[in-house]
Amino acid sequence: MNANVPLAERLRPKTLTDYVSQTHLVGEGGTLTQHIKQGLIPSMIFWGPPGTGKTTLANIIATESGRPFYTLSAINSGVKDIREVIDKAKQSGGLFTTKNPILFIDEIHRFSKSQQDSLLQAVEKGWITLIGATTENPSFEVISALLSRCQVYILNAFDKTDLETLLNRAIQSDEHISKKSITLKETNALLRLSGGDARKLLNIFELLVNSYDTEEIVISDEEVLERIQNNTVRYDKTGEQHYDIISAFIKSIRGSDPNGAVYWLARMIEGGEDVKFIARRLLISASEDIGNANPTALVIANNTFQAVSTIGYPESRIILSQCATYLACSPKSNAAYMAIGKAQQLVKQTGDLSVPLAIRNAPTKLMKELGYGDNYKYAHNYNNNFTEQEFLPDEIKNETLYEPGNNARENVQREFLKQRWKDKYKY
Repeated sequence: MNANVPLAERLRPKTLTDYVSQTHLVGEGGTLTQHIKQGLIPSMIFWGPPGTGKTTLANIIATESGRPFYTLSAINSGVKDIREVIDKAKQSGGLFTTKNPILFIDEIHRFSKSQQDSLLQAVEKGWITLIGATTENPSFEVISALLSRCQVYILNAFDKTDLETLLNRAIQSDEHISKKSITLKETNALLRLSGGDARKLLNIFELLVNSYDTEEIVISDEEVLERIQNNTVRYDKTGEQHYDIISAFIKSIRGSDPNGAVYWLARMIEGGEDVKFIARRLLISASEDIGNANPTALVIANNTFQAVSTIGYPESRIILSQCATYLACSPKSNAAYMAIGKAQQLVKQTGDLSVPLAIRNAPTKLMKELGYGDNYKYAHNYNNNFTEQEFLPDEIKNETLYEPGNNARENVQREFLKQRWKDKYKY
């Protein structure tokens, strides 16, 4: 293969056997492995960080299932391109064969609603099997009608073992790299710079190897930092910096530091980060980190998301800054976040417990005869609109899931609960 082709492309695996990582999907008992063996490939969305093998996996699925393969990039394709590919797919596959063609759409989150709508009939009728790839949460970026017709599979960032496997594969099997005598003395710097992105790792590694004039190369963390670090991109909004900086941004808000929050916000804005991505993270933080300590934070974050979706850059920077600094200066509580986590864990442990008869709905005569709704106490008929009754299944009636945080607003909530539930809520 031509040496001008990047190392990541030269090493792109062609079979599941060669594929590294994502064993939950393509391991021996993996979901996709079973689909391929059975020859029944559903339409699906691959969601994961850059460089986790989404495109490669789509190619392998098409090859190993013996299906025609078409590909589009959402960056430069429109409805006309989609229809042309669907027409070709209908001719090569069709409704009455399990070998219908695969249409792979990279960065499907960049498609507009009308572009995504144009895929619905083809997926519904079975003219194509759609495989979409996205780095963004498909719940936000893929229309619900299309999402309901697809399975969503999460691809994880490569771990240390996976990345080191790729480095050793490059050293041993690449026709150009293998001609040199390379010793990996240390890998921490390389792995850190890659951010779990396999493509970025291999391209950095190739750049590093080519920076040496000798055939004998010993790679250490110090060498990597000296030769590579100063030449890396200042902000890669689809790579390591994307995840590191949003992490620093949210942790600054959680830590009540408006200076840190607005600095990392500026880094993202200057790097061209998607304005809605930032606003979504503010929405999450308003509930996860502030919650009932200041319920207005969620209102402001939601209004921020709506505003920046309408306005865009450059003016939206002001709205984002207002929201970020407001959240940073708000009292903090993760009580609501912890409560739903505990509740979900309890549901997993105890299963589908029966709803107590007193609080069941009784729209029919039979249900009333069976005792549905009997002894239900309508709160508004009692003093202070409250009377004690049990709302949890008997098996877990003593569980306490919500524990208010220690702040002015939630201290009021705690007192409210203690006064009414004298025996149940003993905070």
